[in-house]
Amino acid sequence: MPIIVNLDVMLAKRKMKSKDLAETIGITTANLSILKSGKARAIRFSTLEAICKALECQPSDILEYVKE
Repeated sequence: MPIIVNLDVMLAKRKMKSKDLAETIGITTANLSILKSGKARAIRFSTLEAICKALECQPSDILEYVKE
């Protein structure tokens, strides 16, 4: 898949656990895990906005496009 999800990297940089982020943004840890693994087929802009707000980052810090 040409879209890479770097959510693990941002969580490590911010020293935050997945569980804490899930609670902060109001989604289940299971849904966050699906997003982190790159298996999600879509992400709502409101969820992306909440993640960026919680991690104090830009969407480009989380999502990356790589040519195959």
